[in-house]
Amino acid sequence: MKTIKKEITNEIIIKNSKFINILIPINSKEIEKYLNYYKEKYPKATHYCYAYIYQDIKKCSDDNEPSQTAGMPMLNVLESNNLINVLTITIRYFGGIKLGAGGLVRAYTKSVTENLKQQEFIELEEGYLIKIEFPYSKEKEIKHFIQEKKIKEKNYQETITFIATISKEKIKDLIYPYKIIEEVLIEKDS
Repeated sequence: MKTIKKEITNEIIIKNSKFINILIPINSKEIEKYLNYYKEKYPKATHYCYAYIYQDIKKCSDDNEPSQTAGMPMLNVLESNNLINVLTITIRYFGGIKLGAGGLVRAYTKSVTENLKQQEFIELEEGYLIKIEFPYSKEKEIKHFIQEKKIKEKNYQETITFIATISKEKIKDLIYPYKIIEEVLIEKDS
């Protein structure tokens, strides 16, 4: 499983139609916010087709293109690249030449595929968001074990409490008491 590192845009022209594809990493189901933003940014476009995979939710929209010719091909590209937590939007400006169903499928597929060629990826693995409490004398050891970049929150009181992410594999070696807050996907250790 992997996700994309950053939002990126690419444009292709097919038979006078302009296809602007945006790939967006998503951390929550914030689809409407992005769709509204791009509809405002490109107000005269003919279609705003999209597909996304967020955790175990998959959805796509043809936005009045013929059924199964835009959203589903875009979703297929995300799935075939083993991507998760990604939204892709393709904005189409109709160029006056009809592409036919097969031509539309190829165009929307190509819009995402070409954009993915420019993208950097982050490998993901299953893990947990945990809360761990320990004495001050163990802070250096815990920081080294968990890795600083995976610590989301620190609280220094009588003891130290961290909210952090940890892989399912690594949690087996954790010797201090912890509480699992939720299962999450985390960046794989390199």
